[in-house]
Amino acid sequence: MNLLEISSKRKRLRTDMQKREIYKLENNKIMRQRRSCPRCGTGVFLAEHEDRVTCGRCGYMEIKKKSKQ
Repeated sequence: MNLLEISSKRKRLRTDMQKREIYKLENNKIMRQRRSCPRCGTGVFLAEHEDRVTCGRCGYMEIKKKSKQ
C-alpha cells in the first residue's frame, strides 16, 4: 500500500445540508430556519452546536448561555 491509498481510505464523506432543512415555507413565504452571520451577511448561516453558534466562513462565534435549572 502506498501513502495515497491509505489517505484516501481515511477521508470522511461530507454531507451538505439540504435546502429543505434550512428553509421553511409558511403562508407562501420562505422563512429561514437558522440565523445569518452578522459579519458575512445574508446567505451565510450559523452552525448550531450544543454550547455555541459558529460561522464556518469567517469564524464568528457566540457562546450560548446556560439556563439554571
